[in-house]
Amino acid sequence: MNTIPFVSFETVNQQIKAEIMPAFEKFFDKGWYILGEEVKAFEKEYAEWNLAKYAVGISNGLDALHIALRTLEIGAGDEVIIPSNTYIATALAVSYCGATPVFVEPEIDTYNINPTKIEAAITSKTKAIMPVHLYGQACNMTAIMAIAQQYGLKVIEDNAQAHGAQWKSGVTGTFGDINATSFYPGKNLGALGDAGAITTNNESLATKAAMLRNYGSQKKYYNEALGFNSRLDECQAAFLRIKLRYLGGWTNDRQQIAGWYNQALEDIKEITLPFCHADAFHVYHLYVIRTEQRNALQEALSAQGIGTLVHYPVPPHLQEAYQHLGFKQGDFPIAEELAGTMLSLPLWPGMTKEQVNQVGAAIKSFYKYS
Repeated sequence: MNTIPFVSFETVNQQIKAEIMPAFEKFFDKGWYILGEEVKAFEKEYAEWNLAKYAVGISNGLDALHIALRTLEIGAGDEVIIPSNTYIATALAVSYCGATPVFVEPEIDTYNINPTKIEAAITSKTKAIMPVHLYGQACNMTAIMAIAQQYGLKVIEDNAQAHGAQWKSGVTGTFGDINATSFYPGKNLGALGDAGAITTNNESLATKAAMLRNYGSQKKYYNEALGFNSRLDECQAAFLRIKLRYLGGWTNDRQQIAGWYNQALEDIKEITLPFCHADAFHVYHLYVIRTEQRNALQEALSAQGIGTLVHYPVPPHLQEAYQHLGFKQGDFPIAEELAGTMLSLPLWPGMTKEQVNQVGAAIKSFYKYS
């Protein structure tokens, strides 16, 4: 039986190779390697694609989150509400500003931050809410934006896993005051290295974010603020411009593969399949199941040459890096339950129905379904 890696770039790379090579040669020959025409063009094209007024190219997703927070002048003594089951980058961005991440439990079905639990976490120090559109499904932005308006809070969307996802008629990356995304190679829109972006509908915020990413400077050698070196690479921008044109088709592939998985796994009562909210357009960055026998199932699949990953085995509040916050096991039971039961199955554009059925058959075999 053929091995199935957790992720493969083979199909995607073959689709774009004939365009990537000339793009690199053009970049190489031009001799302009930082903040040039490619970055400007990508920022314009990505903003249009994301239905946002402005996009600012950033070096990576973590820096995009950090600069978004800095743009809103969030700093020492402030608190930012984030989900308790996110990737560590969400929390790190808050910490980089000197602010404190305040964790709120997710919904058990969507895995996104639970809006009904946000208000209880708001204090006089709260300055912002940072919802994470986890695994490709949009958060309930209707509820989150209503809470933010009621309490005078800013909203920064972490859109790293949800390029093109929607909540009702809105596209992720357009709800918040300023929003951040990642183009890490494994993302739905992935660069050929690290890359990220900020989106916003506010011109002054876009201008400030662009200044902060470039040493706090709008004019070379004139620095208006204590900025950072967090610029999107000109070469990666050229590659992303090409890949952006294919993203719609790749999203369709991901949704089709998720549908095949739903069919292949629907009869297995020992696992919980991904739930898609009726108001959400899910782009399936990941296809994540839950099972009490997660570790044993992962080992069994690995023995058959099927790659899987756990997103994420340790929630932020239990990471050693955040032990100073004083949390202990049991403080965020939903996040901890998810960390102990979730398993991400292989999913990438170009994956075949036969491969999905092979994964499904291996899972059925593990649970002794005929």
